[in-house]
Formats: sequence, C-alpha cells, structure tokens
Amino acid sequence: MTTSSPARSSGPRPSADRLARLLNLVPYLLARPGIEVAEAAADLGVTERQLREDLELLWVCGLPGYGPGDLIDMAFDGDRVTITYDAGIDRPLRLTPDEALALVVALRMLAETPGMANRDAIERALAKIENAAGDLGGAPVAVRMPGDGDRADTLRGAVERGRALRITYYTATRDETSERVVDPMRMLMVGGRAYLEAWCRRAEAVRLFRADRIDALTELDEPAVAPPQAQPHDLSAGVFQPTPELPLVTVRVGRAGRWITEYYPCEQVRPGDGDEWLVSLRVSDLGWARRFVLGLGPEATVVSPPELVEQVRDVAQSALDAYSVPDTAAGFASDGAPRVVPRPATAAATH
Repeated sequence: MTTSSPARSSGPRPSADRLARLLNLVPYLLARPGIEVAEAAADLGVTERQLREDLELLWVCGLPGYGPGDLIDMAFDGDRVTITYDAGIDRPLRLTPDEALALVVALRMLAETPGMANRDAIERALAKIENAAGDLGGAPVAVRMPGDGDRADTLRGAVERGRALRITYYTATRDETSERVVDPMRMLMVGGRAYLEAWCRRAEAVRLFRADRIDALTELDEPAVAPPQAQPHDLSAGVFQPTPELPLVTVRVGRAGRWITEYYPCEQVRPGDGDEWLVSLRVSDLGWARRFVLGLGPEATVVSPPELVEQVRDVAQSALDAYSVPDTAAGFASDGAPRVVPRPATAAATH
C-alpha cells in the first residue's frame, strides 16, 4: 500500500504502530460495513480522533496512479463508515520476482546494519521470504553496509560488559583528534550510522561519538560508571538539535546552494535579491561554519556574525595569495626581483 500525500497528525506517534493499525483497519471495516466510528475506535484501542485521522489517510492510499479506481474509498452515513473500494487489499499478497528480491535485499541490509536491535526478528522474516521466494531467495546478492561494522561490534561489547574505554576520536566540527576516557552508556543507530553514547570524563558531560570517527580504542579494566547527572539524549529530532545559545550564522546563497536548506536544520530562509536566499542556521562551532562556507565557494556569501565574516575573508585572501606566482612575462621590479602577479582564484565572498 502506498500513499500519495502525508497524513495530518495531532501529535507524534510511532509510525510503525500506525502502519500496523492501517493495515488492519481495512479488513476490519470490510467485515463490519456501517459500523459506528465510536465502536470501531473502542475495538481498535484508539481515540475517535485518531481513527478519523487514520480514515483521512486511507483516503489517499491505494495503488500507483492515484486516480479514480486506484485509491481506497469509503462512505459515511452520519457517524457510520463503510468501505466501498478496498484497492485490492483483501487479496492475498503475491510478490513479483523484483518485489521479492527487493525485500530480500532490504532485510539483508537491515541485518548487516551495525547496532540494529531485534536482529533475530529480521533474520526470521528474511528466512520466511527467502523460503517463499524459492530459487530467487538464494540469488547471489551480497549486501554490505558502509562504515566500520567491526568497530561498532567492539563498542557494543564494551557496553554490554560495562567497561570504560580510552578512545582516540576525530571531531569534525573542530577538525581535530583527541584522546579521552569515556564511560559507555548505550549504542544507537541514527540516520544509518552507529553512535556510542557515553559520559566523557574530559568534557564532564554526555557525548555522542560516531563509531566511524573513533580511530582507536582500548577497553580498560575499570568499570564504566556514569555519574547520576548523566542522562541519555532525546534523539527523536536527530543527532544535532539547535539551541538558542549556539552561534547563529546567516549566509546568502545562490540557486546552486539552496540544497543546504534541505540538508541542514535552518531557523529562517528568506528571499534575497534575484535568485538569492538568506539562510540562517545554528552551528555548534564557528570553525566548522568557516570550512562549510568555504566549501560552498562562490555560491555563498557570509552575512553574519562579524567574526565569521572576518575568518572567511582571511582564509580566502590567504588562498588568493597562495596563487600569486612570479610571472616572467610581466618583467622585473626596480630591485631586480620578478614581479608577482596574482592569478584569479575562486573563493567564498564575504561582506
């Protein structure tokens, strides 16, 4: 079952729970035409409001094409609802060879993902689909996830054994490598990457360490003992969660630089002159912001803060100076030294 538009929701709910409820809702209503919404909500263990939101979502679910005769349809008579077209959901599912292979590949990828919980359930589902797919299930398809799976397994073992770790870690925001002792708390998977959440004795705070940025680690004999104030992060909104105390950076970007508004959490996006946008976002470190803006090249102009404007200007000028070379065709200065002529170079513009 596919959807052609997002559902409206009154609040956050686990998507997996809602999907299971939607899949059960159609056969439930098919077996009970004309049932009252209140009765159906009580049977399904949801509020009437949640059920009505689910019915609204069902209205845009169905088969590819999303035209008349493709989407699930229903009729309301006061507070009673009847499914008038089920888009074939009542028929047994029969996968095409391509669909079966896609499921096998997806489940194998999940099974290979470092830190994935409920791996036994994934392997059981994979075995059932491979058995149903017959010869296709044994197709020579190898799936390997990017990243350091062995490192994630080692970290997971340290968490399970409750041991402190000495790690060498690369911090991308500051472009530096440091050594620190941490007390592991748990392993996480966020955005397809494995993270170690631990109490960092150097920072005296809970920190997240990306597994693929841990260059070296040693499991210590001492136990991992996080202090009482060490609380797990709420990562429901992602790893990076902007807060008001972080520096606010504003850049002017052209059409080719608009992609940053989709990739990074932005506080404000305003139209500028012509095709330009003024984009404001929080950053954890101005050093990272400097490298980020310079990487955008001529597509970005720093507007604020002033210290970032100065840093980008200095680095850009240094890059231009590095392109200055002796040009014998330009002749010589009065002291006999060859004239130095700067070659044109591309650098991030600043105010």
